Formats: sequence, C-alpha cells, structure tokens
Amino acid sequence: MSAFEQALILTGPTACGKSALALDLCERIGGEVVALDSMTVYRGMDIGTAKPSRADRSRVPHHLLDVLDPWESLTVAGWLERAEAACVDISARGNRPIFVGGTPFYLKALLHGLFPGPPADEALRSTLEADAARDGVDALHARLAAVDAKTAARLHPNDVRRVVRALEIHALTGKPISALQTTWDTASFAESPEAAPPPARIPAVKLELPREVLYDRINRRVTSMLEAGFLDEVRRLRELAQLLSREARQALGYRELLDYLDTGGDWDATVTLIRIHTRQFAKRQLTWFRHMPVCVPVDALAPDAADRVLTAWGV
Repeated sequence: MSAFEQALILTGPTACGKSALALDLCERIGGEVVALDSMTVYRGMDIGTAKPSRADRSRVPHHLLDVLDPWESLTVAGWLERAEAACVDISARGNRPIFVGGTPFYLKALLHGLFPGPPADEALRSTLEADAARDGVDALHARLAAVDAKTAARLHPNDVRRVVRALEIHALTGKPISALQTTWDTASFAESPEAAPPPARIPAVKLELPREVLYDRINRRVTSMLEAGFLDEVRRLRELAQLLSREARQALGYRELLDYLDTGGDWDATVTLIRIHTRQFAKRQLTWFRHMPVCVPVDALAPDAADRVLTAWGV
C-alpha cells in the first residue's frame, strides 16, 4: 500500500484560514497535519511563515515543521521523501495524514509526481544570480522572455529564484521550462520516463475566498506579524554564524526585511512592499490552483465549511 493511501489535502492561498480549519478537521477524523509548506521547514522562521503555535501543535500533532536550519536547502524530491516517512508514521498509529499548506510545487508533486527537470547546477545558478545583482532583475527577466515568453509572462521579475531556475533549465536542456511543464501536466508517465509518477490519488480540497476579503486578510496579517516581532526575528536570523540559504532568503517578508536591515531603507515603504508581494504571491497561487481541477473548491466563509471539506474528501 502506498504511504499516501490514507492521505488528504487541504490547500488554498495564503491567509485563507487553512490552519485553523485543519485543527477542527483533524480532531473530527483523527488526523495529523503534514505541513505542505516550503518555509515552515526552517527552524527560527516562525512569525513570518505563520507557523502553527505551540498550543496548536499540542492540540494536534504536526509534521515537517522545524526540520532544517535556515542555512540549509530542500528540494521538492527531498520534501516528498520526508512527507512519505511522515505518512507512514501517522498511518502506523491509525491516524489520517492531512497535508495542509499552499506551496504550489509541493502540491503538484503530490498530485502529479515529480517534475521532469534536470537537477540544480549550482555554478550556473550562482552566475545567473550574480547577473541579476549586477544588471538588475528586469534585465534577467528580459533574458527569460527571449527564450521562454510563456514562463516570463507568468513570473514577476522580482521572483528571482524562479526566473533563475527557468533560465537554468533552458541552458541545461535547450528547452523552455513551460514546454516541460506541459509534458508534466498532460503526458503519460510511460511516455515520459524521466518523470516520477504521482505517489497516489489523494483527495484534495482548496479553500476559496472573495479576492477583496483575501487581500484584506493578507494586509492585516502582515500588520499582526510585524507587531508580533517579525523584524526582530529577521534580525536574529541575519546575525547567525552561517548565511541563510537561497530559499530562506527569498521567503515572503524575510527578503524585504533583510533588504531593509541591509540598506537602512524606508520603513513604511518596506511594509507596503511586503503586503504587495504577499498579495502577488496569493494571486500566483490562485493561478496554480485553477490549473489543478482535481482540487475541489470549498467556500472558506461557509458556516459548514468543515462539513463541506469532509464531503469533498469522501470521509
């Protein structure tokens, strides 16, 4: 039996209420949370990632939180291996693994298998990142547009990590990442042997909110995080003996606050930028979810939202 046989998925954009609803659902069906999030894996990155509180974690067991130091990196394949081990552990106790989070690539790996792209080339990445620092992010984005207009239209120039990855894949394979992703979405895995098949058919629900409600929640969440000491958290991370990994530095809010501390920028402008970038990320999440029809939509504001999720899961 697949390790994911009993698993369920609760996803949706940032600030839509996934974590709170997941606690109720876990208590109702004997579930344990497996974090579907690329940033809550890092120790010390708590406030800015909206990591579940100690009270929430004592109420319901959580997995794949605080498993790496912030100077380490984690690939999608590495996360999937850890997720499989967590599911085996949870199922052995007779409980249900419930994936909760909104990291698109992790979600897609669960639903469609691993992306058939080449492994990272650290030297090439370093060169591309140096080009972005020297010439500016817009120049790097223009290079991507010249070889992969479809991906460039989807990625914001400030999303340097993904722009670099797209250019890296083109340089290594001679093919645009958009073409490989189309294969990932539509081709059978027998025809694409370099892609790992999906681990299991996992029932998935995506929470939905009206756009204006979602954006208001995001703005208020940023304010709450800053009031809770987000800047001090980033300052402590900045003072660690080892530099933060590329992935950790790109986390929403952390990147902007690190820039603020490094350059002594304008505080109000920094806060505004965090809100804008978080809303842009939520918009990108929504675009991803629209291309994942297996995710059943549920109104997050419905008074019986938990019952609707259970029905959609078939539980």
